[in-house]
Amino acid sequence: MFATPFRPEPFVPRRGLRSADAQTIVSWFLPRENRLPPAEDRLFSVEPEVQVRCRCHWQPDRHNAPTVIAVHGLEGSTESQYIVGTANKAWVSGMNVVRMNMRNCGGTHTLGPTLYHSGMSGDVGAVMRALIEQDGLAKIALVGFSMGGNLVLKLVGELGRDGTALPQLVAAATISPAADLGPSADALNEKRNRLYEWNFVRHLRQSVRRKAEAFPGRYDVSRLNGVWSVRGFDDRITAPYSGFADADDYYGRSSASNVIEHIHVPTLVINALDDPFIRLRSQTREKLLANPNVHFVETEHGGHCGFLASANGYDGRWAERQAIEFFKVALSLHP
Repeated sequence: MFATPFRPEPFVPRRGLRSADAQTIVSWFLPRENRLPPAEDRLFSVEPEVQVRCRCHWQPDRHNAPTVIAVHGLEGSTESQYIVGTANKAWVSGMNVVRMNMRNCGGTHTLGPTLYHSGMSGDVGAVMRALIEQDGLAKIALVGFSMGGNLVLKLVGELGRDGTALPQLVAAATISPAADLGPSADALNEKRNRLYEWNFVRHLRQSVRRKAEAFPGRYDVSRLNGVWSVRGFDDRITAPYSGFADADDYYGRSSASNVIEHIHVPTLVINALDDPFIRLRSQTREKLLANPNVHFVETEHGGHCGFLASANGYDGRWAERQAIEFFKVALSLHP
């Protein structure tokens, strides 16, 4: 149990950016200051013939410094602004940083024949275990955004459920996690969210076409015809090429909400009530609130992965700041 309560700073939206869409859209385009040192790029095997590329930033004493593994959202990458921003905050706090590309993301579509999806928590686990075994890292924290938040929550829940907990895993944090994939996919198809959905699907379609070019004969791009919704994409592409019966089967088996009650490490979950398209079911909220290892923070405003606050001695990226402060508290309790 996370014995010492974490007390997040109140979230006060930046002036003129109170609405959900303003928070969401502006946060995508406002650049973060990047003070990270040059990265060491490394490939990690996550299954036979499949690798992922991570960008690693090491403190001078890498073995004794805590390490943060940061996981991006749907069609994001290690260069996503929220990943860069969080990595910087971790770095200046004395932590190693590993920015992880999910398979196919960040220009890595040639590193394996398979697609990625929102249930591949095993890929995050494979990178974490490799860092423990190859680099001797003793203290690791995971942070995930949106899809990456689902992956992180799912992984820590699975580790608790299966009794395969790693003593090196100290904490986890998620921002706007898509822990209920089906309701969130359907929310994207609402009229007010069509611009968001169109942007996601446009990139997903491009990704499949690149994959088909890299691995001729493996993917039938004609299946993309008429697909302009996330649910349609998951029904026509994700499910059949990833071993699911259909989109509902994929969402049902891949949502972190299935295992939240098993989370055993200190875990921060930040969600905005006005998120345009992330939907948490009442049962999922009940699980989050009932688990003593989970610190669930829900704000009235913040949009999706936005949380742009009035700058008060820092850059105003409130959720990123809370994640790193949460890690500091968790690390202080770890022997």
